[in-house]
Amino acid sequence: MAKSIVSTKRLSKQFIRWLLEEDRRKRQGPFPKEESHRQHPWWQVMCLTGVDYFSTLGYQPGIAALAAGALSPVATLILVLLTLFGALPIYRRIAAESNHGEGSIAMLERLLSWWQGKLLVLCLLGFVATDFIITITLSAADATAHIIENPLAANWLHDQPIAITLILIALLGAVFLRGFKEAIGIAVFLVGVYLLLNFIVVSVGAYQILTHPEAIANWQTALFARNSNPLLLIGLALLVFPKLALGLSGFETGVTVMPLVKGSSNDTPQYPRARIQNTRKLLTTAAVIMSFFLLTTSFITILLIAPPEFAQGGKANGRALAYLAHLYLGNSFGTIYDLSTISILWFAGASAMAGLLNIVPRYLPRYGMAPNWARVSRPLVLVYTAIAFIVTIIFRANVEAQGGAYATGVLVLITSAAFAVTLSAHRHRQKHATLVFGIITVLFVYTTVVNIIERPEGIRIAGCFIGAIIFTSLISRVWRSTELRAERIEIDDNAREFIAEESQGAIRIIANRLNTGDVLEYFLKEKEVREDNHIPDDDPILFLEIMVSDASEFADVIKVEGLQVGDYRILRAHSAAVPNAIAALLLYIRDQTGKIPHAYFGWVEGNPIQYLLRFILFGEGDIAVLTREVLRRAEKDPERRPGVHVGG
Repeated sequence: MAKSIVSTKRLSKQFIRWLLEEDRRKRQGPFPKEESHRQHPWWQVMCLTGVDYFSTLGYQPGIAALAAGALSPVATLILVLLTLFGALPIYRRIAAESNHGEGSIAMLERLLSWWQGKLLVLCLLGFVATDFIITITLSAADATAHIIENPLAANWLHDQPIAITLILIALLGAVFLRGFKEAIGIAVFLVGVYLLLNFIVVSVGAYQILTHPEAIANWQTALFARNSNPLLLIGLALLVFPKLALGLSGFETGVTVMPLVKGSSNDTPQYPRARIQNTRKLLTTAAVIMSFFLLTTSFITILLIAPPEFAQGGKANGRALAYLAHLYLGNSFGTIYDLSTISILWFAGASAMAGLLNIVPRYLPRYGMAPNWARVSRPLVLVYTAIAFIVTIIFRANVEAQGGAYATGVLVLITSAAFAVTLSAHRHRQKHATLVFGIITVLFVYTTVVNIIERPEGIRIAGCFIGAIIFTSLISRVWRSTELRAERIEIDDNAREFIAEESQGAIRIIANRLNTGDVLEYFLKEKEVREDNHIPDDDPILFLEIMVSDASEFADVIKVEGLQVGDYRILRAHSAAVPNAIAALLLYIRDQTGKIPHAYFGWVEGNPIQYLLRFILFGEGDIAVLTREVLRRAEKDPERRPGVHVGG
């Protein structure tokens, strides 16, 4: 029995060690080192974004038919216009202003500082999570629809959509646990085959319409059944087109893959002009291709498929183009089309999982709003897989039911991108650009609001993600607040000279809150500290002053400058949190000089809870106590720990 318990503990430790194992590259500092990416021609990278963008053709025509009925082609035309003249110009500008793959969220983070910027990013991350998680579950559900509706599939599969979808998601998670890397070659092959097969289906569908003109007559009859006024029909289409917003899904991915796009040897890290131009080609080409297929597939499906087939249980539900492929090109071609669709849908889920694994380490650990294990892929894969399981079970692997949540995530991201671009144009005093992008932002706000009103399940899911992210982030921020939080320390020549001179004897450092900065201030502070702590008059001292820069940041580079005011020597630095910066500098001085420094503080008066909140929100608080705690956590050996003295 004892051996069994020991063996179980050993296996548990091995599993945890494997689960938390870092990638082969070493990570330094509070967040991972940036990877160097192998770069590819823009059209190949377009295929990588296309596994997400183009794969929506697997379910978009069917969802459009259910949402808009006979108005589907008209509503799709409005969507295409918004794509080409709204989303595309926005993301072409984002490619220039956020050219290292940060995307629109990073633009907002830079444009909106302090806590409001961080909270906005956390909310947007909730919508990102909604977008990517629903991409995984919806794509897997649609792949399941293509599996079970294939004429060659066994009959018992028809009753197992949830089980099959869960298996596909579990397979995706297993691949990432093993170590999945996106392969451009696979994406090029999948997208190339998929677009070719779709072009064949569209061509055959167009031929069927031309040879059976009654299909157009029937569609016109259905279109004008309620009202024959063209302007009113356009108005109705404007009301329903937000439900078709799934067709806008590829733009954010298009800018996040910028590091993979090959530029030229003349590109500079600050402004890689050729890479920006090639990324714009990527975005434009993808938008034009998708617009063509959105229009043509919407037209042929609504004209050639009977309305009942789009509904739940119908043969075209979630697979309208596959239905036409089987109907007009036979089961052999239809099966090839199904296999192609299943493959690209599964790869779209892989792309979404990769996006999630990139988003969390990029933001939350840097904010101090995620535990250390959030930097490692495998635990996150388990978390995301479990969430995808829950979403699949809640929606019962129904493609149409998840469309609202997916559209909500997509639309909020594009709306935030439009707002970021408008704000950027305003700050650059570009009046015409501000007006144009402002109008586009209003259009996307309208589209988002209508979608949320019509399909509120999307905002509910996003709200759950946002609430969970904010709640866990704040707990993590509090829990990690007494970490050292310094990426590195840089000191100038004066500061280095002051420290070297001080190291000739006992190193005594007085922490001072800068007020007037004149000789009298330092004279009075020195007199108070020497009396309170019985420091001999002939012992030299250094003043240390930490200015709070942006308390919402977590880790930063501490730059120390040495100043002299009269006979007083001062080390001055900026940081997000005063106690953490003081602790980091004390440890730095110890390591550089080989001597244990001593820091001197005064007592604070007031409510300790108030000071705790000031520390978390404003980076200050009860400096002496917090500095001591940061040092205790950073240096376990009391003999090597810098001294903290409090007098008064």
